[in-house]
Amino acid sequence: MREGRRDGRHEVRRWVARRRNTELVLVLFAVAIAGFGHAAAGLAMYEKVPSALPWYTLGLGAAALAAHLAVRRFARHADPLILPITVLLTGLGLVLMDRLDYAYAQHYPAENYQSAPVASDQVTWTLIGVALLIAVLAVLRHHRVLQRYTYLGMAVAMLLLMAPAFFGADQFGAKRWITLGPLSVQPGEFVKVMIVVFFASYLMANRDALALVGRRFLGLALPRGRNAGPVLLVWAVSLVVLFYERDLGTSLIFFAVFIVMLYIATERTSWVVLGGLMAAAGTFVVATTQPHVKGRVQAWLHPMDIFLPPDQRPPGLISDQSAQSLFSFGSGHLMGTGLGQGHSYLVGFAGRSDFILATVGEELGLAGVTLVVLLYVLLAQRGYAAALAATDPFGKLLAAGLSTVLVLQVFVVAGGVTGLIPLTGKALPFLAQGGSSTVANFLLVALLIRVSDTAGKASTQPAGNATILTPVIRDHDARRPEVL
Repeated sequence: MREGRRDGRHEVRRWVARRRNTELVLVLFAVAIAGFGHAAAGLAMYEKVPSALPWYTLGLGAAALAAHLAVRRFARHADPLILPITVLLTGLGLVLMDRLDYAYAQHYPAENYQSAPVASDQVTWTLIGVALLIAVLAVLRHHRVLQRYTYLGMAVAMLLLMAPAFFGADQFGAKRWITLGPLSVQPGEFVKVMIVVFFASYLMANRDALALVGRRFLGLALPRGRNAGPVLLVWAVSLVVLFYERDLGTSLIFFAVFIVMLYIATERTSWVVLGGLMAAAGTFVVATTQPHVKGRVQAWLHPMDIFLPPDQRPPGLISDQSAQSLFSFGSGHLMGTGLGQGHSYLVGFAGRSDFILATVGEELGLAGVTLVVLLYVLLAQRGYAAALAATDPFGKLLAAGLSTVLVLQVFVVAGGVTGLIPLTGKALPFLAQGGSSTVANFLLVALLIRVSDTAGKASTQPAGNATILTPVIRDHDARRPEVL
């Protein structure tokens, strides 16, 4: 019996070591890819290797290594792919921002705000994000601790979500920023994480009541009226955000993630149908009454009409960003023009934030866009895998909700830039410029790592009353630890 226990513990230790060593190799590989990208962009732009290449590579490597050591110390059972994917997206984003800084400085006068560099600030925000990730892993030793602060977090989230409507600065047609001295913060980026924590706790406690069927209409099982109250409340808040802050992206993510988590908790398709109809109705009303949102819809429907004479353009169409973005994608073809050899700076001030995917499309081509999207898909898939492996309902809903937020944000940004849906003004996680977005997404990744660590630890426990761990390790079910 004791010999079996020792063999089981030894097998678990070897499995844990393999996961962490795999993570280390992938993290170093991600840093190397980013370093080669920085060198390639420099050679293309000024025909020499950038002088800051060693500092860039060492800095990114040191931050990534610190995050890896934190995972190895505080979350040693965690999924080994989450951190490397995050490092690769972050490194690629820094390369693109530095490359665009050079282009903007070359083509805009020094007094123009578009010529100001942003890569150095993004490095600072990345370091803050990594520090937050390490702090969360060190302090939050189990994800269920978050349940103690469910309603406090919800109250803070609602205040942050509504704050820009009353205290925010109106920038570029939307009120999603709050200015704090020299800093400009987007509360919506942090709210998306806090809201998921509340939704996970609320749905865990009320999923049985929400799953009950009231009456049927056209073959659809509708929920009971009194259970629809929370959905109506969330819908109303999202409409307030959309109407007063004109923040289409945050409103869509906020409402959609609740509907998706509601479906996960209850498995009732009626909630998805009802939520979709409510979202469509709210968006239609706001799009027809708010000039800023209406202008984005016009740019989506008629992007090339911006090149017509002003008196022939559709009402509200004032920006050529959508058209320039489509030109960038068209110029990239399959393999792209090469890093540093595109013209996506023509998109304007949003080229390093909302439209940075257009730079990927032009300089890395369809192949590069596909790989970037697949990185996001893989990151979300690891989150959903952690949700499936979690042993408690709160952990399942938390990981699923965080992964859904990531998927929704990538969808609304990529869809807007490529012309699939109207522009939302959100930033691609890790890839685009934005301090609030970067820090909030590192927080999201930290929570995914924590849930995956708890799930991985549970998978090493003996099944039933078994005392030997080896059969669990070698089992070929969905929870076997060999599965990355």
